[in-house]
Amino acid sequence: MSRDQRGAATAELALTIPLLVSLTVGLVWLLTIGIAQTRMVDAAREAARAAARGDPPAVAADRARQVAPGAQVSVRDVDGEVVASVSDSVAAPGGLLGFLPSAQVHAQAETAPEVDP
Repeated sequence: MSRDQRGAATAELALTIPLLVSLTVGLVWLLTIGIAQTRMVDAAREAARAAARGDPPAVAADRARQVAPGAQVSVRDVDGEVVASVSDSVAAPGGLLGFLPSAQVHAQAETAPEVDP
């Protein structure tokens, strides 16, 4: 390997490392969004179950917030069905990917009440 080629390899490596780091950070962010979405589904399901058992909406919403802290939770009765909605946002990573907007995650669960209204 000649002297000129060694310098070119170093320059190519110096250019690709930030790109690979950005790709890794982006993939970790996508994984974080997937985990947050799963947490929203679990929180909505938990709130719907609690409300279906007869817990007050505030108590059911608190149960959802235990699963997904910081999420916005609403529990309501729609045509005799219990509907729980949970939403939150996942902030974009900073650095080279700082231009990305935050991702909104949302889940909704519906169930029939287990007790007479």
